[in-house]
Amino acid sequence: MSVPTPDETILGLLAVEARHGYDLLDCFHSNTQLGRVWNMSTSQLYAVLKRLQRQEDIVGRQVIVENAPPRTQYHLTEAGRARLMAWLDDPVPSGTIRRIRVEFLSRLYVLRMLNLPTQHAVRYQRASCLRERARLAAERQSAVPGVGLLAVEFVIEQLDAVLRWLDRCEISPQEEDLEPDNEGAHEPY
Repeated sequence: MSVPTPDETILGLLAVEARHGYDLLDCFHSNTQLGRVWNMSTSQLYAVLKRLQRQEDIVGRQVIVENAPPRTQYHLTEAGRARLMAWLDDPVPSGTIRRIRVEFLSRLYVLRMLNLPTQHAVRYQRASCLRERARLAAERQSAVPGVGLLAVEFVIEQLDAVLRWLDRCEISPQEEDLEPDNEGAHEPY
């Protein structure tokens, strides 16, 4: 299984506005942004930026800053924008717990930052989770008792929790503020 990469998430941040590396890094370290989703070091971020430049998804331009060394500010290219939009509208996202925790939350964050509707992303994610749950339920039927069966049951329980949680993801922060009975029910997004 491949490891999730922050490539499209970075493209989304650059679609909001051009930024330099440390601005991007702040987004990945802030708990009100992506800090609870990604664990990103400075060297990891700059390796991704170099890869995105090689792939021509972004371009870096030197910017002169008063009382500081020149910075490279990164801008999204048309190819990068196309890649981002394809990722945001992926009709078959992964139904694995790890991918949901990282990729889906990142997709939701970027959609909201770009003021784009989130309902389709939530529906696609729900459908993927239901498919994965059905696959695991079928696997459970023929599983031999033991740790393998316990692992399958554990993931099924996690997917059930994700499916309940996805209902909350369809509520935009503005709609949540308008709900009359939600005081203290949960933290805002």
